Amino acid sequence: MLQQTQMYRVIGYFNRWISRFPDIGSVAAADEEEMLKHWEGLGYYARLRNIMRTARLIMTDHNGEMPSDFDKLLKLPGIGNYTAGAIMSIAFNKEYPLVDANIERIFARMFNLDRPVKEKKTHAFIWHKAKTMLPQGRAREFNQALMELGALVCISRNPRCRVCPITDKCMAYGLDLVYERPILQTPPRTIFIEMATGILEYNDRIFIQKRKSKGVWANLWEFPGGRLEPGETPEMALIREYMEETELAITTLQKITTVHHSYMNYRVTLHCFFCKLADDKYEPVLHGAQEYRWVKPEDLLRYAFPSGHRKLLDYLAMTDFLSF
Repeated sequence: MLQQTQMYRVIGYFNRWISRFPDIGSVAAADEEEMLKHWEGLGYYARLRNIMRTARLIMTDHNGEMPSDFDKLLKLPGIGNYTAGAIMSIAFNKEYPLVDANIERIFARMFNLDRPVKEKKTHAFIWHKAKTMLPQGRAREFNQALMELGALVCISRNPRCRVCPITDKCMAYGLDLVYERPILQTPPRTIFIEMATGILEYNDRIFIQKRKSKGVWANLWEFPGGRLEPGETPEMALIREYMEETELAITTLQKITTVHHSYMNYRVTLHCFFCKLADDKYEPVLHGAQEYRWVKPEDLLRYAFPSGHRKLLDYLAMTDFLSF
C-alpha cells in the first residue's frame, strides 16, 4: 500500500484491510469485487492484483506460509528486490538490504552523490552500500532504523541535521550541500486532459459498466464517458461517448459538478452530468466494457469505481441523490 502512496493516506486503508483480511488465507479466499472495494481510492490497482495472485500461489504452492527464501520470493507476482529484501530482513532477520526513497536520500547525502539516484550506476552503488553496511544478525533493526531516519530526520525538505546522529559521516553536510542532494531525474511532463461522464437514469436505476480486465482501472465499475475531442463541448463529448461505448442514445443532460483528480502524470478535469435515454432502447451493446448493470442508486456504494467517479459519488452522497 505504501508503494506510490503517502503514509497519511494509507493508515485508514491498512486498518480496514487488516480487519477484514487478517492473513494470507483470507486474501486468497476473498472475492475480487470485495477486495477492489477495500482498495478503492488507493490507485495503482496492479498492486492489488499482484496481492491476490501472490496470496493464492502461497496457499497452493507454499502450504500457506510466506517463503523465507529470497529467490522464491522473487518468483511471486509483484515482488522485486526491494520487497523481497524487506520481507527477508524485517520478517526473517536475514542479511538482505532494502532501499526505498528514504534510504536513497540518506545515501545521496552521506556519500554526496552528484548523479540522479535512479541512474543505473548510482542505483547500484546505493544498493551495494546498503548491503555492505548491514550489521551481522541485526538486519531487521538496521533497515527499519534507516527508513525511520529518512522519514523523520533526513527528510526531503528542511532536513533536521541538528538532531541527526550521523552528520559526522555525511559528506553533503560537511560540504553544505544537503539541500542539493539527492539529485532527482526530471519528472515526466504533466498532461492536462478534459473529460465528461454521465449518470444515466432509467426506471429509478442507474447504468454502470465494468471496465475490461486489462488496462487502466481494470475490472472497476464506471459511468460511461471519455475525453473531449477538439471543438467539442462536454455535452457533445458525452453523447458521442455513450453511443460509441454502449450504442445508447442519451438526452436531457443536466450538469452536476466538475471533478478534478490526478493519476500518474495526468491532471483530469471531469465534467459530470445526469442524463436520460433518448428512446426506448435500454439494452446496451458494449464496446469498451465487459459487463453492465442497472442498479439502485443506494447500491452504488457497493461497487469500486476509479477515483474521479468516486469523487462524483462522494459529492452526490452529500445530497439526497442516493436515496431517491
